[in-house]
Amino acid sequence: MHDSTLDCASLIPQAGYVRVLRPDLPPEAFSPSRSRAALAPIYVALIALAIVALAHGWIPWPVLPLVSLVIGAAFAGLTFLSHEALHGGIVRGKRAKHVLGWIGFLPFLLSPRLWNAWHGRVHHANANLVDDPDRYPTLAEYRESARARFATDTFSLGGRRWRGGLSLIFGFTVQSFHQLIAARAQGFLSRREHRLAIAETAAGALVWATVAALCGLVPFVFAFVIPHLVANAIVMAFILTNHSLSPRTEINDPLVNSLSVTTPRWIERLTLGFGYHVEHHLFPAMSSRHAPKVRDLLVRRWPERYQAMPLVAALGLLHRTARVYKDATTLVDPRTGAEFSTLLPRERGVLDPRAGRHGDPELGGEHVDELGVRVDRVLGRPTVARAAG
Repeated sequence: MHDSTLDCASLIPQAGYVRVLRPDLPPEAFSPSRSRAALAPIYVALIALAIVALAHGWIPWPVLPLVSLVIGAAFAGLTFLSHEALHGGIVRGKRAKHVLGWIGFLPFLLSPRLWNAWHGRVHHANANLVDDPDRYPTLAEYRESARARFATDTFSLGGRRWRGGLSLIFGFTVQSFHQLIAARAQGFLSRREHRLAIAETAAGALVWATVAALCGLVPFVFAFVIPHLVANAIVMAFILTNHSLSPRTEINDPLVNSLSVTTPRWIERLTLGFGYHVEHHLFPAMSSRHAPKVRDLLVRRWPERYQAMPLVAALGLLHRTARVYKDATTLVDPRTGAEFSTLLPRERGVLDPRAGRHGDPELGGEHVDELGVRVDRVLGRPTVARAAG
């Protein structure tokens, strides 16, 4: 038996989870973590100091790649900070959020106005639903659109295509500019808001053009170009795992259509807990500082539904599987016909034997099903995905 659709009766809307979880969370979990705003000047000062050192030739040539790596990590840190700030997890004032968002997204020339519309309003309300601007195409869309075929076959991470790594090093930049161009046509922004978003992007471009003029070409490559690629890779490593292994749903059920990823503690701190993505989709305005509390509640109440795995494992599955949806729960590679099941909820009490040392549901174990082997939600029987034909 292989279900091609998810039974809507088995899905729980976001509000249903929130209603159950909210009374068990402390009041401070719903207050902004204002101390995190101090990270912005720290990151900006670090980046500025490194750029000045590069421009003046103070750094030996063998160390230049390391400096670019540090700047790139700071770019990514600012991006994660902006994401949380614009959701209201750090500051609540509209102007303060906007300023912090513009500074944080400056490495990607991304307008916070566009981000609020594209990500905050549209994506969060439609995660992996038909109207999600971030989802991968269905098989019908893939067949009908030359652009979808080109993007999926050439750049997407999947099908064991190593060139899919291009999605990591260019993905966030390309996606941001695509959304800026398409915002009016897709109804994300009004004409006035779209013009303002373009102006904010142009202002960011002016900042970096000024830096390039003052630094010179070679220092600018190490001060911005290489760090920009590094930041893309860090940010996209998380973004690509958020929903791409999960089923499409007709109801916004974050425990079914989203995936959290785990990392070593030091990476979790540097990325501001961005890996807690299921938790974030339940409480978008909550600082990720409190996400572990939400996770503890989730694995106690819904261990059969909560999905989490190590980041490296999730990236490996993305590389080995497909990025086109044959149906709600099946990913297919149209070129080979190979099919893979998405991650799916399990029968209560049916645990993944690969969970390893973190497999105890009370400890927040990785309750995941290997793509290609799924546990049927009704019968509890494994169904192995196979190549068609």
